[in-house]
Amino acid sequence: MAASPPVGALVAMPGTGSDADYVERAFGRAAAMLGIELIALEPTANLVTGYFDALDVAANTHRRILVGGVSIGASIATSWALRNAPTCAGVLAALPPWTGSPGDSVAAASASATAAALRRDGLEVTIDTMTAGSPSWLADELNRSWRRLYPDLINQLDAAASFVGPTQAELADLDLPLAITVATDDLIHPIDVGRNWALAAPRATVHELTLTAWGTDASLLGVSCAHGWLELTT
Repeated sequence: MAASPPVGALVAMPGTGSDADYVERAFGRAAAMLGIELIALEPTANLVTGYFDALDVAANTHRRILVGGVSIGASIATSWALRNAPTCAGVLAALPPWTGSPGDSVAAASASATAAALRRDGLEVTIDTMTAGSPSWLADELNRSWRRLYPDLINQLDAAASFVGPTQAELADLDLPLAITVATDDLIHPIDVGRNWALAAPRATVHELTLTAWGTDASLLGVSCAHGWLELTT
């Protein structure tokens, strides 16, 4: 059997309402640790299609890639990996938001509510409301990224909230290393989601962080996932 091509790049996607700037901070150290290039994807107006297309381009360019992401980015990365195993070296999934259909998940409800608020109240009022109820690091991060992504942000939030991610049955068929990082105290991304992903997938690890830790140092998300991937592959 021919050896697999070397991993050419880590292609990573942000969570809903976030952007490539955050991905650089979340996965830059991880890519450097693994000795590969980081390709941080920027959300487009057509959120899901745009990500899938960019992943296809990266796989064609580099022959074999690692894929990863935060929240909805983790779901999209895993969905792509399920369909492209020959060109995928594994998944770095930080804070997976739900399994299969979003249903009544907190993350999907939050995205839908934010999209509705942006339509109803506009950007400035919605940012003021978000800022008043968020930790300072999160308020600063979303203040920056929302201003950058708006007005496409509204459709991106809607697309994320309706995305059907990997099901338990699909995860059971994932013949790739799946390195998951969860937060023990993050209500938007329940820890049980990541744990259940790991139970379903045949080759998976779970590393746990606190919301405070990764909130103040985004690189911990990527580095934690990278350590998990190395545990599964070395």
